[in-house]
Amino acid sequence: MTSPVCLITGVGPGTGSALARRFSEGGYRVAMLARNEERLAALEKELANARGYRCDVSDPAQIEAVASAVERDLGSPGVVIHNAVGGGFGTFRDIDPAMLNRNFQVNTMGLLYLARRFAPAMVSAGKGAIVATGNTSALRGKAGFSGFAPTKAAQRILAEAMARDLGPQGVHVAYLVIDAVIDLEWTRKRWPERPDDFFIKPSAIANEIWHVVHQERSAWSFNVELRPFGENW
Repeated sequence: MTSPVCLITGVGPGTGSALARRFSEGGYRVAMLARNEERLAALEKELANARGYRCDVSDPAQIEAVASAVERDLGSPGVVIHNAVGGGFGTFRDIDPAMLNRNFQVNTMGLLYLARRFAPAMVSAGKGAIVATGNTSALRGKAGFSGFAPTKAAQRILAEAMARDLGPQGVHVAYLVIDAVIDLEWTRKRWPERPDDFFIKPSAIANEIWHVVHQERSAWSFNVELRPFGENW
């Protein structure tokens, strides 16, 4: 097995699936992590060099078990993309505090568990990349985002701390802020009056992550922001 390995969490119908396709097309063996086994099975049939693994990234025991399986089946990942997300909305008065904790476990602790498991092998190899996908909640807290924004902000700061630690050791850590509505079936139904270019294409997100992962090491990015050209920001 000489092809590189990419591990992707949160392989859903949008960004996660697009990432799996992009890295598979680019010659990677792809480990796809999600809780939806049916979707993973469908993608396995579509992508010859991809394999699905059911995993809740908030559970370190599940991450350890899946990591061992991936290393056995595909090899040690040189790229890890944490795309899984825990979400929920409401003001700080309205939310169930347990929701914020659950989102923190997926968004922030999941990134920590993944990095602790896979970064040592990357450091030993002197190369590798860890990317987390985020959004504008990582940069600001709006009233209705009290159960979500704190967890994404913590995720971004954790990624920055990791980047400062791992960068000098040859491992590229980056954080991608997606300031956009992703083009999905349910978002189209929610905003039916919007034109096509209001929505960001999952394939465009995947292409940018591919670019970030393969940047020349003298010019690495950490904070990367993506938004449609018409976005009022």
